[in-house]
Amino acid sequence: MNRLITLSRALPAPEPGLTVAYTPIHLTMPGRQPLELRLTAPATGDTVPIVILSHGFGPSNYLPTKDGYAPLAQFWAERGIAVVQPTHASSRSGGRDPDLPEGPYFWRERVAEMRAMLDRIDEVERQAPAIAGRLDHGRVAVAGHSFGGQTVSLLLGGRLDGEDFSDRRIGAGILLAAPGRGGADLTPEHAARFPFFDVDFSFIDLPMLVVCGAEDDPHFTQRGPEWHADAFHDAPGADALLTIQGVGHGLGGIAGLDARETEIEAPDALEATRRLTLAWLRSHFAIEPEAWMKAQAALRHDASALAAIVAKAA
Repeated sequence: MNRLITLSRALPAPEPGLTVAYTPIHLTMPGRQPLELRLTAPATGDTVPIVILSHGFGPSNYLPTKDGYAPLAQFWAERGIAVVQPTHASSRSGGRDPDLPEGPYFWRERVAEMRAMLDRIDEVERQAPAIAGRLDHGRVAVAGHSFGGQTVSLLLGGRLDGEDFSDRRIGAGILLAAPGRGGADLTPEHAARFPFFDVDFSFIDLPMLVVCGAEDDPHFTQRGPEWHADAFHDAPGADALLTIQGVGHGLGGIAGLDARETEIEAPDALEATRRLTLAWLRSHFAIEPEAWMKAQAALRHDASALAAIVAKAA
């Protein structure tokens, strides 16, 4: 029971179940230290779908690692989804030397790390005995917050300078406060510093949910919060845009509670983000095909002050 939430109680979600977590799971990587992962999954059940959650490049030292985003990862795992979290090469505490030529952002290596987890999911399971053999490798989605959204957009099919980074083992994705269009949409300073933001979303044909904070203040561009919704408008596969009211880049606290990443800690907004993203995942994984439709109806009727959803015509 969370006494801090009110309106978001109207949004349907299953009761939480027991989870089991393994960390650190190690995957060897050529020419560098091992990739460290956290795997959190339901304690029981088989054919459990998988979400690989890519962290951002936020201001904290430790939340942009496998150990961040507990408010979101734990919520999903308690309700039937296995969540795999890497510590990306860009992490301040557990990543690579930021002075390397590819640093400090390591955008290309982040994509390679996500693909390595897909390549070696059997190896990940072997290091998690209570979970081994219970994951459904045919139902995989990716989710990413902030810079993690840029990583995820490439894996879903976004192209950069014409290069295709897509991985068809992935069936769907969620962008959480992800960067919008690059190039001329950025300030000249940021366009020069972040050329890898110039992603062409028009090649993304996989189902995708785009989540934005209504009060987000992107400093990369002179555009407002709507910049973070660009992938919804440009990607043919993007089927819904979820805007959380009253919060900014941290979406109420998905990266961590009482943290620098969470510029506005808003328990009801966080709960709405968790419940609505879960409903979308449960529908796309066919755990509960009507979950997303039910969540939208509840939002319209009982909790419309929390968020707004724009859906593309089928």
